[in-house]
Amino acid sequence: MSAKAHLKPLFEQNKERYYKNDDSSIGFIEQEAIMAIKTKRPPMKETVGAQYLCFNTMDTDGRWTSTFAEEVEKTEVVKSVKVTENGEPTDTYASGAVYDSDITTTSTDIEVEIVAFPADTLAKLRGDNVDTDGLILSGGNRPRPYFAYGKVVKLRKGGYRYDWYPKCKLSENSDDISTSEEKANEQTDTIKIKAYPFNEDGDIVARVESASAPEGLTEEKFFSKPVLTKDDLVVAVGKVSGKV
Repeated sequence: MSAKAHLKPLFEQNKERYYKNDDSSIGFIEQEAIMAIKTKRPPMKETVGAQYLCFNTMDTDGRWTSTFAEEVEKTEVVKSVKVTENGEPTDTYASGAVYDSDITTTSTDIEVEIVAFPADTLAKLRGDNVDTDGLILSGGNRPRPYFAYGKVVKLRKGGYRYDWYPKCKLSENSDDISTSEEKANEQTDTIKIKAYPFNEDGDIVARVESASAPEGLTEEKFFSKPVLTKDDLVVAVGKVSGKV
Protein backbone atom coordinates (compact mmCIF):
# COMPACT_ATOMS: atom_id res chain seq x y z
CA MET A 1 0.00 0.00 0.00
CA SER A 2 1.22 3.52 -0.83
CA ALA A 3 2.61 5.57 2.04
CA LYS A 4 0.09 8.27 1.08
CA ALA A 5 -2.86 5.91 1.13
CA HIS A 6 -4.26 7.54 4.30
CA LEU A 7 -4.38 10.95 2.66
CA LYS A 8 -7.48 12.17 0.86
CA PRO A 9 -6.89 12.88 -2.83
CA LEU A 10 -8.04 16.29 -4.05
CA PHE A 11 -8.45 15.30 -7.71
CA GLU A 12 -6.93 13.21 -10.50
CA GLN A 13 -5.61 14.45 -13.82
CA ASN A 14 -3.66 12.68 -16.56
CA LYS A 15 -3.21 9.58 -14.40
CA GLU A 16 -1.62 11.70 -11.64
CA ARG A 17 -3.18 11.91 -8.21
CA TYR A 18 -3.02 15.19 -6.25
CA TYR A 19 -2.94 15.00 -2.43
CA LYS A 20 -2.92 17.48 0.44
CA ASN A 21 -0.54 16.92 3.35
CA ASP A 22 -1.83 16.39 6.88
CA ASP A 23 -0.92 19.94 7.87
CA SER A 24 -2.85 21.33 4.88
CA SER A 25 0.40 22.60 3.35
CA ILE A 26 1.21 22.57 -0.34
CA GLY A 27 -0.08 19.49 -2.11
CA PHE A 28 2.16 17.03 -3.94
CA ILE A 29 1.83 14.73 -6.93
CA GLU A 30 2.17 10.98 -6.83
CA GLN A 31 2.06 8.77 -9.91
CA GLU A 32 -0.48 5.99 -9.42
CA ALA A 33 -1.07 2.86 -11.47
CA ILE A 34 -4.67 2.91 -12.65
CA MET A 35 -6.41 -0.43 -13.26
CA ALA A 36 -7.32 -0.96 -16.91
CA ILE A 37 -10.69 -2.35 -17.94
CA LYS A 38 -10.51 -4.89 -20.74
CA THR A 39 -13.68 -5.81 -22.58
CA LYS A 40 -13.79 -9.40 -23.84
CA ARG A 41 -16.13 -10.88 -26.45
CA PRO A 42 -16.09 -14.66 -26.04
CA PRO A 43 -17.38 -16.58 -29.06
CA MET A 44 -20.96 -17.83 -28.88
CA LYS A 45 -21.84 -21.51 -29.09
CA GLU A 46 -23.02 -22.60 -32.52
CA THR A 47 -23.69 -26.33 -32.30
CA VAL A 48 -22.64 -29.59 -30.70
CA GLY A 49 -20.26 -31.76 -32.70
CA ALA A 50 -19.26 -35.41 -32.57
CA GLN A 51 -18.90 -37.52 -29.44
CA TYR A 52 -16.04 -39.88 -28.63
CA LEU A 53 -15.81 -42.93 -26.40
CA CYS A 54 -12.86 -45.04 -25.29
CA PHE A 55 -13.09 -47.92 -22.83
CA ASN A 56 -10.77 -47.99 -19.85
CA THR A 57 -8.40 -50.88 -19.19
CA MET A 58 -9.44 -51.64 -15.62
CA ASP A 59 -7.37 -53.69 -13.20
CA THR A 60 -8.30 -57.18 -12.03
CA ASP A 61 -10.47 -55.72 -9.25
CA GLY A 62 -12.47 -53.62 -11.70
CA ARG A 63 -10.86 -50.33 -10.66
CA TRP A 64 -10.15 -47.48 -13.07
CA THR A 65 -6.61 -47.05 -14.37
CA SER A 66 -4.94 -44.42 -16.55
CA THR A 67 -4.66 -46.95 -19.40
CA PHE A 68 -7.21 -47.15 -22.20
CA ALA A 69 -8.10 -49.33 -25.17
CA GLU A 70 -6.34 -48.60 -28.45
CA GLU A 71 -9.60 -47.89 -30.28
CA VAL A 72 -11.55 -44.65 -29.88
CA GLU A 73 -15.12 -44.75 -31.17
CA LYS A 74 -16.54 -41.65 -32.86
CA THR A 75 -20.24 -41.10 -33.54
CA GLU A 76 -21.96 -38.07 -35.03
CA VAL A 77 -25.41 -38.67 -33.55
CA VAL A 78 -25.67 -35.98 -30.86
CA LYS A 79 -28.72 -33.68 -30.68
CA SER A 80 -27.88 -31.99 -27.38
CA VAL A 81 -25.65 -32.31 -24.32
CA LYS A 82 -26.46 -31.11 -20.82
CA VAL A 83 -23.66 -31.01 -18.25
CA THR A 84 -24.40 -30.56 -14.53
CA GLU A 85 -21.75 -30.36 -11.82
CA ASN A 86 -22.56 -31.95 -8.46
CA GLY A 87 -21.03 -29.89 -5.70
CA GLU A 88 -21.04 -30.12 -1.91
CA PRO A 89 -20.69 -26.84 0.03
CA THR A 90 -18.47 -26.92 3.10
CA ASP A 91 -18.66 -24.12 5.66
CA THR A 92 -16.03 -23.55 8.35
CA TYR A 93 -17.41 -21.90 11.49
CA ALA A 94 -15.51 -19.82 14.02
CA SER A 95 -16.77 -17.54 16.80
CA GLY A 96 -20.34 -18.36 15.93
CA ALA A 97 -20.09 -17.29 12.27
CA VAL A 98 -19.01 -18.67 8.90
CA TYR A 99 -15.25 -18.11 8.70
CA ASP A 100 -14.76 -19.64 5.27
CA SER A 101 -16.79 -21.47 2.65
CA ASP A 102 -15.86 -23.79 -0.19
CA ILE A 103 -17.58 -26.05 -2.71
CA THR A 104 -16.17 -29.45 -3.67
CA THR A 105 -17.27 -30.91 -7.01
CA THR A 106 -17.80 -34.61 -6.44
CA SER A 107 -18.97 -35.65 -9.92
CA THR A 108 -20.51 -34.37 -13.14
CA ASP A 109 -23.69 -35.59 -14.80
CA ILE A 110 -23.71 -35.62 -18.62
CA GLU A 111 -27.07 -36.08 -20.32
CA VAL A 112 -26.81 -36.71 -24.06
CA GLU A 113 -29.75 -36.74 -26.45
CA ILE A 114 -28.93 -38.89 -29.47
CA VAL A 115 -30.66 -39.99 -32.67
CA ALA A 116 -28.97 -43.41 -32.62
CA PHE A 117 -26.28 -45.38 -30.80
CA PRO A 118 -24.33 -48.57 -31.64
CA ALA A 119 -26.12 -51.46 -29.95
CA ASP A 120 -22.93 -53.38 -29.18
CA THR A 121 -21.30 -50.33 -27.58
CA LEU A 122 -24.38 -49.65 -25.45
CA ALA A 123 -24.45 -53.27 -24.33
CA LYS A 124 -20.81 -53.03 -23.26
CA LEU A 125 -21.46 -49.77 -21.40
CA ARG A 126 -24.30 -51.46 -19.51
CA GLY A 127 -22.15 -54.46 -18.62
CA ASP A 128 -24.46 -56.76 -20.56
CA ASN A 129 -23.51 -60.32 -21.47
CA VAL A 130 -22.97 -60.58 -25.25
CA ASP A 131 -22.25 -64.07 -26.61
CA THR A 132 -20.51 -64.98 -29.86
CA ASP A 133 -23.83 -65.50 -31.67
CA GLY A 134 -24.91 -61.94 -30.92
CA LEU A 135 -27.35 -62.71 -28.11
CA ILE A 136 -27.42 -59.89 -25.56
CA LEU A 137 -28.48 -60.73 -22.01
CA SER A 138 -29.30 -57.45 -20.30
CA GLY A 139 -30.68 -56.25 -16.98
CA GLY A 140 -28.58 -58.38 -14.67
CA ASN A 141 -26.62 -56.96 -11.76
CA ARG A 142 -23.27 -56.85 -13.54
CA PRO A 143 -20.54 -54.25 -12.94
CA ARG A 144 -20.41 -51.51 -15.55
CA PRO A 145 -17.05 -50.61 -17.08
CA TYR A 146 -15.27 -47.28 -16.89
CA PHE A 147 -14.76 -45.35 -20.10
CA ALA A 148 -13.62 -41.94 -21.31
CA TYR A 149 -16.21 -39.68 -22.90
CA GLY A 150 -15.33 -36.85 -25.27
CA LYS A 151 -17.44 -34.16 -26.88
CA VAL A 152 -17.02 -31.24 -29.25
CA VAL A 153 -18.63 -27.83 -28.91
CA LYS A 154 -18.42 -25.76 -32.07
CA LEU A 155 -18.28 -22.00 -31.60
CA ARG A 156 -19.01 -19.22 -34.03
CA LYS A 157 -16.29 -17.92 -36.37
CA GLY A 158 -14.58 -21.31 -36.46
CA GLY A 159 -13.92 -21.63 -32.75
CA TYR A 160 -14.19 -24.86 -30.80
CA ARG A 161 -13.98 -26.51 -27.41
CA TYR A 162 -12.78 -30.10 -26.95
CA ASP A 163 -13.63 -32.00 -23.74
CA TRP A 164 -12.39 -35.34 -22.45
CA TYR A 165 -14.01 -36.82 -19.33
CA PRO A 166 -11.53 -39.65 -18.63
CA LYS A 167 -13.38 -41.48 -15.84
CA CYS A 168 -17.02 -42.19 -16.60
CA LYS A 169 -19.73 -44.78 -16.14
CA LEU A 170 -23.11 -45.10 -17.80
CA SER A 171 -25.79 -44.33 -15.23
CA GLU A 172 -28.95 -44.55 -17.31
CA ASN A 173 -30.23 -44.87 -20.87
CA SER A 174 -33.64 -44.63 -22.52
CA ASP A 175 -35.02 -46.68 -25.41
CA ASP A 176 -38.22 -44.99 -26.53
CA ILE A 177 -40.00 -45.65 -29.78
CA SER A 178 -43.32 -44.54 -31.24
CA THR A 179 -45.30 -45.47 -34.32
CA SER A 180 -44.48 -43.90 -37.67
CA GLU A 181 -46.84 -41.28 -39.04
CA GLU A 182 -47.48 -39.71 -42.44
CA LYS A 183 -45.14 -36.84 -41.64
CA ALA A 184 -41.57 -37.23 -40.44
CA ASN A 185 -41.32 -37.96 -36.72
CA GLU A 186 -37.85 -37.68 -35.26
CA GLN A 187 -37.23 -40.23 -32.52
CA THR A 188 -34.39 -39.78 -30.08
CA ASP A 189 -32.96 -41.54 -27.03
CA THR A 190 -31.05 -40.29 -24.01
CA ILE A 191 -27.94 -41.64 -22.34
CA LYS A 192 -26.88 -40.37 -18.92
CA ILE A 193 -23.24 -40.52 -17.93
CA LYS A 194 -21.62 -39.82 -14.59
CA ALA A 195 -18.07 -38.48 -14.71
CA TYR A 196 -15.77 -38.78 -11.68
CA PRO A 197 -12.48 -37.15 -10.60
CA PHE A 198 -9.56 -38.89 -12.30
CA ASN A 199 -6.51 -37.46 -10.49
CA GLU A 200 -5.33 -36.38 -7.04
CA ASP A 201 -6.45 -32.79 -7.65
CA GLY A 202 -10.03 -33.90 -8.18
CA ASP A 203 -10.16 -32.85 -11.85
CA ILE A 204 -13.06 -34.29 -13.84
CA VAL A 205 -12.56 -32.91 -17.35
CA ALA A 206 -9.55 -32.18 -19.57
CA ARG A 207 -10.42 -29.33 -21.93
CA VAL A 208 -8.91 -27.12 -24.61
CA GLU A 209 -10.44 -24.11 -26.34
CA SER A 210 -9.49 -22.66 -29.70
CA ALA A 211 -8.49 -19.30 -28.23
CA SER A 212 -5.64 -20.88 -26.22
CA ALA A 213 -5.09 -24.28 -27.87
CA PRO A 214 -1.54 -25.22 -28.94
CA GLU A 215 -0.67 -24.66 -32.57
CA GLY A 216 -1.30 -27.68 -34.78
CA LEU A 217 -3.98 -29.24 -32.60
CA THR A 218 -6.93 -30.70 -34.50
CA GLU A 219 -10.05 -32.55 -33.43
CA GLU A 220 -8.63 -35.80 -34.80
CA LYS A 221 -5.41 -35.40 -32.84
CA PHE A 222 -7.05 -34.41 -29.55
CA PHE A 223 -9.48 -37.33 -29.60
CA SER A 224 -7.00 -39.94 -30.85
CA LYS A 225 -6.53 -40.95 -27.20
CA PRO A 226 -7.97 -39.73 -23.86
CA VAL A 227 -6.04 -36.72 -22.57
CA LEU A 228 -5.33 -36.70 -18.83
CA THR A 229 -2.17 -34.60 -18.52
CA LYS A 230 -0.21 -31.84 -20.21
CA ASP A 231 2.19 -34.47 -21.55
CA ASP A 232 -0.76 -36.27 -23.18
CA LEU A 233 -1.67 -33.04 -24.95
CA VAL A 234 1.90 -32.58 -26.19
CA VAL A 235 1.83 -36.11 -27.62
CA ALA A 236 -1.58 -35.47 -29.20
CA VAL A 237 -0.36 -32.33 -31.00
CA GLY A 238 2.47 -34.36 -32.54
CA LYS A 239 0.15 -37.06 -33.86
CA VAL A 240 -0.99 -37.49 -37.44
CA SER A 241 -3.61 -40.16 -38.09
CA GLY A 242 -2.80 -41.80 -34.76
CA LYS A 243 0.97 -42.04 -35.37
CA VAL A 244 3.63 -40.01 -33.59
